[in-house]
Amino acid sequence: MESIFSIAGPKNSLHVFGVKLVGVNADSGTKLLLTLALVAIVLILRALLQAGTARLYARTEKAQTRFWARQAIQVGLAFVFVVGALSIWFDDPGRLSTGLGLVTAGLAFALQKVVASLAGYVIILRGRTFNVGDRITMGGVRGDVVSLGFMQTTIMEMGQPPPVQNADPAMWVKARQYSGRIVTVSNSKIFDEPVFNYSKEFPYIWEELSLPIAFRDDRNKAERILLEATQEHTIHITQIGIEDAKELERRYLIKLGDLKPRVFLRITDNWVELTARFIVRDHQIREVKDAMSRQILTKLDEAGIGIASTTFEVVGLPTMRLRLEENTRGVKTG
Repeated sequence: MESIFSIAGPKNSLHVFGVKLVGVNADSGTKLLLTLALVAIVLILRALLQAGTARLYARTEKAQTRFWARQAIQVGLAFVFVVGALSIWFDDPGRLSTGLGLVTAGLAFALQKVVASLAGYVIILRGRTFNVGDRITMGGVRGDVVSLGFMQTTIMEMGQPPPVQNADPAMWVKARQYSGRIVTVSNSKIFDEPVFNYSKEFPYIWEELSLPIAFRDDRNKAERILLEATQEHTIHITQIGIEDAKELERRYLIKLGDLKPRVFLRITDNWVELTARFIVRDHQIREVKDAMSRQILTKLDEAGIGIASTTFEVVGLPTMRLRLEENTRGVKTG
């Protein structure tokens, strides 16, 4: 073995078959062992802290509290590891500045996406762009945030309402309900595309339900039916949303207006379109509109009001008269 591996020279460099291995000596070996020990310590601390956090927040139902506790542990341990590794390998300040310059240049050129993702992670945490559990649209993906990592955001995908069914990617679920797919999106997307947040600051959105009726039908009665159904299923949401709306107006200097349901009329070439505008929570929108639609259809049937459409109905045919002419020419017989 001594003929194969040997240590020689003033810096105790390692030689293999008499060839000196650059950078491999007793000093670098010691630093490598210290680095491995640091990794083991960090992993042990991570396991202990996560176990303690899980036990501490086991009884709380706030997923955001548990999420931010895990994020704080990951960020803190990552900082400890980076500082420890730099202290082990760059004990000389001059070498540290040179090494950081080379590493920075290499990262800027070869790992642009990684650096952008890390920067996006910092901005998401600092700017409070979104939180775990928020319903967002990011990188063309709609859904609820279930996890946030240093590089990627994990989203539980949801379907798309009919007005945006043609949006890419194609979706078979025609409502804002889970599709069952888990999608990961790079954090760097926040620099390239807008992030739509459905629940930050104001966990409600405005929805509309349109009802076309014929000109001959009682539109005032139809309006009352539509408004009663809307009020019945959204009145509680409207009451609890007033305080959130006031806080949003105070913080961002905007006017949201009256949150009570309203019905708007629009005249078209074929019918009168009644549109109910109301607010609902950012979740369970399909359930609310389903209950409203069932009640509206029942009331319309009771009132004898039909829903207008572009179909054609043949109600009768004009009277047709047929005239048969008889051949009066005589036939000679012998």
